[in-house]
Amino acid sequence: MPIIQSSSYKAPAWLPNRHWQTIYPNVFRTVKGVNYQRERIQTPDDDFLDLDWSKTGDKHTTRSLVILSHGLEGAANRTYMLGMAKAFNAQGWDALAWNLRGCSGEPNRTVKLYHHGITEDLDAVLKHVFAHYPYEKIALVGFSLGGNLNLKYLGEQGENLDSRIVKSVSFSTPCDLGSSAPLLENRNNWIYQQHFKKKLVQKIKTKSKLFPKELPLELLKKVDSLLDFIDIYLAPIHNFKNAEDYFNQVSACFFLDKIQIPSLIVNAINDSFLSPECSPIAQAQNHPYVFVENPTTGGHCGFPMADKQGLYWSEKRALEFVS
Repeated sequence: MPIIQSSSYKAPAWLPNRHWQTIYPNVFRTVKGVNYQRERIQTPDDDFLDLDWSKTGDKHTTRSLVILSHGLEGAANRTYMLGMAKAFNAQGWDALAWNLRGCSGEPNRTVKLYHHGITEDLDAVLKHVFAHYPYEKIALVGFSLGGNLNLKYLGEQGENLDSRIVKSVSFSTPCDLGSSAPLLENRNNWIYQQHFKKKLVQKIKTKSKLFPKELPLELLKKVDSLLDFIDIYLAPIHNFKNAEDYFNQVSACFFLDKIQIPSLIVNAINDSFLSPECSPIAQAQNHPYVFVENPTTGGHCGFPMADKQGLYWSEKRALEFVS
């Protein structure tokens, strides 16, 4: 019964609520000392993915790699990605922070958009690593959308998962999208919804120049929420019937039973993005590999509390679990 009953995380007193715990790390934190080297790989459908590498510098002894997957409208250069890469580098791990399609600062080539369930792209990244690098141990760390993506991939692979992938950690993960996605429409989450809407609308405007028939701009006036965006643009492009069908097909909660490696899910109870169903306690109680940890505080992809080295609690927790 791998339910972690007592989390060690407690938010600092000067960040008293979930919104400050979410916003402060993403707006005010800086992470120095990570110098990415970019590698571009081709996907089977003639698109590309940009991989940002942060290596320890000792190619002769480093045999461990952490692969980092970002959240909605994130990228490899987000502070939660940089902080995690730096923390793993300090412990002798190389880090690969990959940018999902269209998130590296350049529009992708195909009409495809990235989404919570696009595991074929994670598979392409892993196959590239297996073919070109001699890593013996690989851990997957994901944030929000990236956490769902990792868990879905692990469940899909099941017993066929490459033995070099040994553990995973997922922070602030919407394992049940059907119950969590509507929460963004709540009044308390207005600022986040507007942020995502602005960035996604701009992405459609840019891609519509290349794909005007598939991404008609006149439909943008109907997009008031993330649910609208999924219904109008994302679902049709990726052959989902609608947002509900999308949630039912890509939510990680439907794939957890097949996971065959130790996988930690850390969701703060006060995360305004997540419903209680996103913490799969009932499934974990009967699963030898799925661990659930629910700190009372932390916000969404936040968990601010730096030590003397500048490490956040989430970075130390991930290292603790995979090491």
